[in-house]
Amino acid sequence: MSTQVVVVGSGYAGSGAIKSLEAEAEDEIDVTWISEHDYHLVLHEVHRVIRDPSTESKITIPVEEIKSRSTRFVQGRVTDVDVDERVVETDDGTSVEYDYLLLAIGSTTAFFGIEGLRENAHQLKGLEDAHAIHDDVRAAASEATQSDPAQVLVGGAGLSGIQTAGEIAEYRDKHRAPIEIKLIEGLDEVFPGNDPEIQGALRKRLQDADIEILTGDFISRADEESVYLGGGEDEEPEELPYDVLVWTGGITGHEELEAVDVEKDDRSNRVVAQSDFTTSDDRVFAIGDTALVDQGDDEVAPPTAQAAWQAAEVAGENLARAARGAPLKTWRHEDKGTVISVGDRAVAHDVSGVPISTFGGPGAKLLKKGIASRWIAKVSSAGRGVSAFGDM
Repeated sequence: MSTQVVVVGSGYAGSGAIKSLEAEAEDEIDVTWISEHDYHLVLHEVHRVIRDPSTESKITIPVEEIKSRSTRFVQGRVTDVDVDERVVETDDGTSVEYDYLLLAIGSTTAFFGIEGLRENAHQLKGLEDAHAIHDDVRAAASEATQSDPAQVLVGGAGLSGIQTAGEIAEYRDKHRAPIEIKLIEGLDEVFPGNDPEIQGALRKRLQDADIEILTGDFISRADEESVYLGGGEDEEPEELPYDVLVWTGGITGHEELEAVDVEKDDRSNRVVAQSDFTTSDDRVFAIGDTALVDQGDDEVAPPTAQAAWQAAEVAGENLARAARGAPLKTWRHEDKGTVISVGDRAVAHDVSGVPISTFGGPGAKLLKKGIASRWIAKVSSAGRGVSAFGDM
C-alpha cells in the first residue's frame, strides 16, 4: 500500500517542499498538497501590488505550474489536524488521511494585545491585503489636498514595514498625490536588531523618499481616527491622526494550530521543530514561519523567505526519507545576506561573495530583482522568471 504524504501550505516552504518531495518520491509514495489558495504568492514582493495592482500577475504562480501531474491538489483552509487518526480537515468538510504530514501554513500578524490595532489596521499577509491598502491610499489621496494631505501611518520598521512605506511613497510620487507617510517603530532604530551600517543606509533612503521616521515610542492603542504613541501613568500619549493605517509589527502562529496536538511555543503559537523538521509527533513535520526550527545553542531559524527556501529542499527530501524508513537529514540555515527595497531603490548587506559589506545603487536593485526572478524560475519556469524581472 502506498505511503500517503500530505503537505499543507503553498508559500515558500510548502511550494519548495513539494518540488523537493516530488524529486525524491518513489512510486510507493502518494503526495497530496493542500492550500487555501490555488496559487503560490511571492510574498516578499507583494508590496509591489500596493503601488501597481497589475503586478499581481507576476507574483502569483498557479499550483498547476508547480506540482507534477501525479500530485493531488486540494484547495481549502485547514481547520483541524487529528494527529491520533492522522486526518487533516478543511473548511469545506474534506478529510485527507496521511502517514506523514508537513505543516507549512505560514504565520499571521501579531498585534500584541494593543487595543484597537487589529480592528483598525491593514495587514500585509496576502494579495487581498495589498489591494486593500492600494484602494484606501488612493481613496484617501483623492479626498486630500496639498495643504491638507492624507496621513498614512505604517507601524513596524522591519523588512515588511520599510518596503510597504517605500511603495506608498512611489505611488505618491508617480501620481503626485497629496500624501504624508510616517513609519513608526517602537525601538530606537529602523530594521531593529541588525547591523548599524544597514540601519543607517535604510534610514537615509527612507528619508530621501520623504518618509518621516518616528522611533522610540510604541503604539499603545488605536481607534478609527488616530493611533497613540507611548504614554503611561504620568504621561499622556502622543496622538497621530491617520487616514490609512498599516501594521507590520510581527508574526504569530495561525489560530488553527492551537488545537493540533504537537508541542508549540506558548507565546507565539508556532510549532516547535527539530533541525530535521520533526515535531513532538513523529508523523508530523513543520517548516517555515509555522515553526520554530532548532538551530542549536537556543537559536531558531529566522522567519524569512531565504530560510524557508533553504529549509524546503531538505524538508521535502526528509518526507521521502521518512516514507522509506531512511535516516533524516538535519538542516542549518546559511545566511546569504539581506536585500531590502525602498520603492525603486534597494540596500544589500553581507551578500555572499560580495566584498562590500553594505551597498545600494543599481547593483542592489538588480540583486533584488534577480532573487525574486530566480525563485519564480525555480518553482515554475525560466520564462516566467524572466517575465517577472522588470516588475520586481
